[in-house]
Amino acid sequence: MTPEHDPNAPAAVAALLRREARPAPGLYIVATPIGNLADITLRALAVLAAADVIACEDTRVTRKLAEHFGFAGRLLSAHEHNEAARAPQIMAAIEDGKVVALVSDAGTPLLSDPGYRLVGAVLEAGHEVHAVPGPSALLTALVAAGLPTDRFWFEGFLPTKAGQRRRRLEALARLEATAVVYESPRRIAATLRELAEHVDPDRRAVVSRELTKRFEETRRGTVAELAAAYAGEPAPKGEIVLMLAPAGEEAAREAADPATIDERLEAMVGELGVKEAASRLAAETGLKRRDLYQRALKLEAERQG
Repeated sequence: MTPEHDPNAPAAVAALLRREARPAPGLYIVATPIGNLADITLRALAVLAAADVIACEDTRVTRKLAEHFGFAGRLLSAHEHNEAARAPQIMAAIEDGKVVALVSDAGTPLLSDPGYRLVGAVLEAGHEVHAVPGPSALLTALVAAGLPTDRFWFEGFLPTKAGQRRRRLEALARLEATAVVYESPRRIAATLRELAEHVDPDRRAVVSRELTKRFEETRRGTVAELAAAYAGEPAPKGEIVLMLAPAGEEAAREAADPATIDERLEAMVGELGVKEAASRLAAETGLKRRDLYQRALKLEAERQG
């Protein structure tokens, strides 16, 4: 039973799915829920319902999703060990006018999941590749973390060998961007301990697990605080996203503190004048020059008044 024929589906949803045109032949990279099944998008349902072939990491996992939502395309295993071998089959299906959907076990395919080689082969053969956006553990964790989101670095999974892990953690700690790491529940305590011992125990960090699920949990604190918390508990359950604040974040926040800004403006205005002081401080802090200029004028007026 396809979603538009489900008598329990809301009428508006059913009508929208009926109006959705059949996708053109090609490869569709479809994001699927990372936990809460209600997070699947209407477009994802429409594409999966129309797909002739659904390439997936694990057919057992995707079969449960298919049974829940009622799409019936042929499931074809396509994982990191057979990706190259599956590419000719998938391209043959597209050349035959078929719609092929690519899904991972959960979330957006290709993000720390297989699919990159397949997408490259399909594009090289001259076929169309379309993205059907939706759930992603990376973005779900990041936007709720409370860390800077203007720049971030997605590391994926860390190496398992101790030396390689240490080097990657040290490199991530130097980034002037929020670092996002996928981590195993068995290794999260050790990773936090390594960060606290060898990198920066006072750096802000966030650990999110079981995102969108019943027992979703997000912990915020310094690296040292989180390391101590996880050291005293059994290994947690569920997939984990670890996020580390950018290098220099605390210094930047202190520099942007209103009291600090006023002190620096007062000192610089006496030496450089209002306009130049505002320009230089804007370049140093990233604050708007116009706002600093107005603040400098006010401070100068107060000093003279």
